[in-house]
Amino acid sequence: MTVKRSELDRRQILAGVAAAGLTAKLNIVGTASAGTADAGTANNGLSLDAPKPFSFAILQDRAKEMAKAAWEPTPKVVPEILYRIDYDAYQAIRFRPEMSLMLDPAHRLPVQLFHLSRMSPDPVKIHLARGGEAQEVLYSASLFDSPPDHPARELPDGVGFAGFRVMAPDQKTDWLAFLGASYFRTSGPFNQYGLSARGLAIDTGMQTPEEFPRFTEFWLDSSAPQDDGLTLYALLDSPSVTGAYRIKARRTTDKRDVARIDMEIEAELFARRDIARLGIAPFSSMYWYGETSRRQVVDWRPEIHDSDGLAIWTGAGERIWRPLNNPPRVMVNAFVDRDIRGFGLLQRDRDFVHYLDDSVFYERRPSVWIEPIESFGEGEVQLLEIPTDDEIHDNIAAYWCPKEPFRAGEQRRYHYRLKWVDEIPFPSALAKATATWTGLGGRPGHKRPEGVTKFVIDFQGTVFRGIGRNDGVELVVIPSRGEISNAYSHPVVDQRERWRALFDIEAKGSEPVDIRVFLRQGERALTETWVFQFFPEA
Repeated sequence: MTVKRSELDRRQILAGVAAAGLTAKLNIVGTASAGTADAGTANNGLSLDAPKPFSFAILQDRAKEMAKAAWEPTPKVVPEILYRIDYDAYQAIRFRPEMSLMLDPAHRLPVQLFHLSRMSPDPVKIHLARGGEAQEVLYSASLFDSPPDHPARELPDGVGFAGFRVMAPDQKTDWLAFLGASYFRTSGPFNQYGLSARGLAIDTGMQTPEEFPRFTEFWLDSSAPQDDGLTLYALLDSPSVTGAYRIKARRTTDKRDVARIDMEIEAELFARRDIARLGIAPFSSMYWYGETSRRQVVDWRPEIHDSDGLAIWTGAGERIWRPLNNPPRVMVNAFVDRDIRGFGLLQRDRDFVHYLDDSVFYERRPSVWIEPIESFGEGEVQLLEIPTDDEIHDNIAAYWCPKEPFRAGEQRRYHYRLKWVDEIPFPSALAKATATWTGLGGRPGHKRPEGVTKFVIDFQGTVFRGIGRNDGVELVVIPSRGEISNAYSHPVVDQRERWRALFDIEAKGSEPVDIRVFLRQGERALTETWVFQFFPEA
């Protein structure tokens, strides 16, 4: 299997900007036209190209026509200069806060632009859209501050940008960023970046190299929003597909000052050539080790991961929780379904003492949740897990894969919600799996049997309220192979609404064992279904 690890490297630069609040509404200065000068997007010295007609329908027609022609890669711009803008040089570049694009008259949606660099050399075009027209924002060194001898000052006007980010009104923090290929991220519920979403994935985890479609152009709607939300449009392009995207994003906070970002995404896709594995609503995350993989611990921190599990709400209504693995080899697992109701990568463990990292705060990483607005039909959630020995690599991917291949000349539409949250909505009639441990099989104080592993799973929820040890709670353990022994469950002492399931498993050989576990009382399921892939000799 070929996996392009360089494409999975994380920590793409989202350099911080020392921000200052704007004190005045500034006027647009356009190089060719000031046709949209009445918008709240104005900035002193901002250069705009001539206005052109724009709408989502126009963007769809453009993507459709592009798909009929051979793919043309984005031309490289002054690579000899961009190569000199390495990580350290990039850190010396600052977008000037007073030049931020203001997408509403109240200045609640300031947008700052990312500079090109060695790490992000492919230019994207940024447009401002309003009233059926759009104008491209033209690159100028005057938009950025950098040292006098910095190579960025040698770039010609109009070379483009690497991406953009949406700032808080005071411009001290950002909450949404698009940078690199079709990747985008939000700061999530606790103002802490973590996993990344993507516009589209192609041939992920296959024997052939993965293809990474790019958002090559963006249009930011500068119409005055009614709900503090942002609407943007994007053109997707790659050797196999083109696409027109409309993305609506809104950030809100609750009484706890915990944020959530709700996104509504419409994607119109046009296939240039046959695509065997199409990844809809894909995510990239990192899982090095956690409670289930303590033998892999080499760092002083107890756990290191951006996400700890995949959650699925099937079309039939079953709730599934699959803890993530750092497997001994590349693994792709599929969860077949029809009319799936939701899925996502979550960070359920929010306890600081389980991580002890007070610099990157893994317990604050966002969870993401997908809900189809228009049915996804038949297909499967695919989970890709790649071995890793460090936290700098995104070694986890999850996405929806339609049953039927996407054929050249075909068009498809996908419409879904993407939510960046602390916790996903979950029914009170079920308990959640909140912790998983593994260790030596057998009983303490007795000789431990060789080749036997013990699993311990904690479930928590109000469904256990009033249920006691002798009230007929049954542990169901279903392995794909191997022998189960010492299986039982009980309420955890002095812990309200928390039950523990324990079992030993013995399985020979290196092939993985798929295990399903849940608790029930009579015919009634009390918990979600815990699913895990166990490697006996790992």
